[in-house]
Formats: sequence, C-alpha cells, structure tokens
Amino acid sequence: MMLRVGIENNNEGYRSIAWGLEHPGCYAYGPDADSALLALAETIPDYRAWIESHEPAWLPEGPIEFALDSAWTDYDIDPAFERVEKGDYTVESFFQHDWQPLNASDIERGLKLLSWMRADLLAVIAGLTNEKKEQERPGERWSINGILNHIGGAEWWYLDRLGLSFPREKVPRDPMERLVKVRQHFVKTLPTLEGSRLVLGVDGEFWSPRKALRRAAWHEHDHIGHIRKLAV
Repeated sequence: MMLRVGIENNNEGYRSIAWGLEHPGCYAYGPDADSALLALAETIPDYRAWIESHEPAWLPEGPIEFALDSAWTDYDIDPAFERVEKGDYTVESFFQHDWQPLNASDIERGLKLLSWMRADLLAVIAGLTNEKKEQERPGERWSINGILNHIGGAEWWYLDRLGLSFPREKVPRDPMERLVKVRQHFVKTLPTLEGSRLVLGVDGEFWSPRKALRRAAWHEHDHIGHIRKLAV
C-alpha cells in the first residue's frame, strides 16, 4: 500500500507528527520525523481494524510504502506576522495535499470517521459522574469536562478559519451541548464544500476544507485517548 504522508516537525515545540494525508485520523507522533514514520507504520493496522469494525475497510492490507507529500516545521509569529522564537500564535502545517478540493468520497468517509469517533468518545464518558468529569488532576491542564469543551471549541474554530462558523457568542457553554451543536454544524457544512477550492489565510496561517477535516479527525481521536487515561 502506498500511503501519502505529510511530516509536521516542531509540533508543540518537541515532537513530529506523521500524517496519513488521505486518511483522516491516521497519524502518529515521534520525537523526530523518522520516529514518527516508524510509529505511523505500526499504527496503520489498528486504524484499518478500527474502520473494519464498522464496515469493510477501504485500506488494502499488505506492505506499506510511504510517499512524502511535503514536510513542514511549525513556527511562532508575533502580531506583526514576523517569525519569533516564542510568539502569540503558532503556525501549524499546511501540506501540498491540503490544497486539493474535497471530493464526494472524501466527504462521505470523513463524515463516517467523525461519527465513529464521536461514538467512541461518548462510550468513554458513559457512566462518568459530573464530579468525575469536573475533577482536576495534578499536571493536567483540563478536567474531562474541560477537554470536552475544548473538542467542541476546536471544531468550531476550524470552521471559523474558513469563515463558515456560527457566531462565537452562540457556542454553548455546557460541554455536551457544545459538542452536539458544533458537530451538527460541521456535519451540515462539510458536504457543501465538495469541489471547493477555498483556501484562506487567517492570522498568518493557511486553511482549506481538507485541512479542517484533517485537523478535526486528529483532534477528537487524540483527545479520546487523553480522556481514557483520565477516566480510570
């Protein structure tokens, strides 16, 4: 299997991400690019099995070869959009593949992946008391409810980068209400972007529909793992 990969270095200042660019939610971390690629190769069978637990997997089995799309190094900028060592905003990856418009198959699969991830998320938090979800833990930035708020807020923010979000003041404060309302809007908006060549530069960073889908799938999947660790 040939897998088109994007490498994002200096993510959060300490790691690399290897992105399976044609497969939202397929990614792996490493301390450097080579380590991330090795981790991605180990991740793919689990990703395929996860899809296959819902329907026949669209990733073929067999040896994996990587085709490097492009590599990106995250950097910080100041309010004047100048690169600085530590600034107000971190500009994250925009790969050559992110320029490509989403087609109908991309959107169909993307919506399925997001739906399955949301089911996984709800399964992880099922049965947790509000006390457990509000519990603060040493070394953690957020409680579980804080992470849920963050997931919903990020997905709203991805659409905002494209000028497609609803007003910020209408984002619910309650974590579960936020997850539902923002996801409903994301799911309603994504099919309207089929074939769209929309690419916007916002706050010094490029955004496209394909990047928004890539980031949304990664973000929810990543935080599901985070919540699993806190829910025990």
